[in-house]
Amino acid sequence: MAITAADYDAQSAVERELVLRLASLLWRLRRATAIESGLFKIQAKQLLQFRQRRQAHQNRENIIGSLYRDAVAAGDYTRQNEIDSTGSLDVGSQSTMEPADQFGEVTRSFVRLSNLPTYPLDRLSRYEATLWRQACQILFTLRYLDQRKPWERLGPR
Repeated sequence: MAITAADYDAQSAVERELVLRLASLLWRLRRATAIESGLFKIQAKQLLQFRQRRQAHQNRENIIGSLYRDAVAAGDYTRQNEIDSTGSLDVGSQSTMEPADQFGEVTRSFVRLSNLPTYPLDRLSRYEATLWRQACQILFTLRYLDQRKPWERLGPR
């Protein structure tokens, strides 16, 4: 939806410039929303890659544990106390993957973005707040300029 000078009945050069500025601000606000979506997509992709690497690492540990159990069963290695109660090689704490839910991914992405040293969400939030503040000021100014024209509201005499 494009804003035009006709939408605000802009008749003076100042009003036309204000309407053009408002249109620019609204376009930039839509762009800020797209940037935010892009940031979340990037983080979700990085989380997926991290999980895939972690799963591959766990798979390697399971293969090594299986080979170790086979070697122990064959009598090649006698240190049974290094095998935990599940029969896996005790290689330290292994984290389990949490089930992915609809909001969990967005939440984890938000937390990761919030903790980045460059604070991209904070910057984007300030950018968006500045744009909204400017848009509100322009709307207020346009309304004020419109109220200053009582002769136009009265109609012809």
